Amino acid sequence: MAASASPRDLIAEIARTEPGARIGAFFDLDGTLVSGFTATAHAGDRIRRRQAGAGEVLGVVEAAVRYRLGRMQFERLLVRAAGYLRGESLRELNDVGERLFADHITERIYPHMQEVVRAHQQQSHTVVLSSSALTIHAEPVAHFLGIGQVLCNRFELDERGVLTGGIIKPVVWGPQKAAVVQQFCADSGIDLADSFFYADGDEDAALMSVVGRPRPVNPRPGLAALAAEHGWPVLRVSGPRRTGGRSLRRAAGFGVAVLRAVATR
Repeated sequence: MAASASPRDLIAEIARTEPGARIGAFFDLDGTLVSGFTATAHAGDRIRRRQAGAGEVLGVVEAAVRYRLGRMQFERLLVRAAGYLRGESLRELNDVGERLFADHITERIYPHMQEVVRAHQQQSHTVVLSSSALTIHAEPVAHFLGIGQVLCNRFELDERGVLTGGIIKPVVWGPQKAAVVQQFCADSGIDLADSFFYADGDEDAALMSVVGRPRPVNPRPGLAALAAEHGWPVLRVSGPRRTGGRSLRRAAGFGVAVLRAVATR
């Protein structure tokens, strides 16, 4: 059975660890630092501003539902979403990301996780946001929390800084995310065996299994089972409530809202 850890206990543990950049603290984004999924704010904004056609909206909803049912790989889902943004300027999308963060995401950051980030920073650990999200969703959160390193997915650009509709490979997700973090540690002189990793998703089991101090945060069922099997301390945090244990139902509800929005155009 997995042991539980309170935020206060975890912060005390961090304070007792060796200070210095040799120890890494890697944080997932959606469901870990932030309640729910940051990308939904962008999708909703495109619908409200009537920038998304009916085909784009319904395509994203269909892809999200298929992904949740295990019928679509994450890479295909990400590439499909990027394809709808083909021809847009990255500079303008970054501005949109900052605006949506200020308007919608700041209130969804878990206060206890912000304290955990700060505790690692006070120990001068190498703090990294390692996420399968895209830069426009991950980087505003990192900037707000003072996290200088971001390992995430990036849009493919042409020479003008315009999106081609592709994603730079390899896609950061699952075992590949673990490989990216391992390479980062090797390049930066970080001891993975003494480092921390915080995440909520089943897909992060690969990285949880190689880091020395795995710390599941409000883990979903698959990761919770692994935590129980391996005795990983589970951190339960409260705060914003726009979270996602009912992902499929939310996706269906989002689809209904989308259909209504399209119908009223």
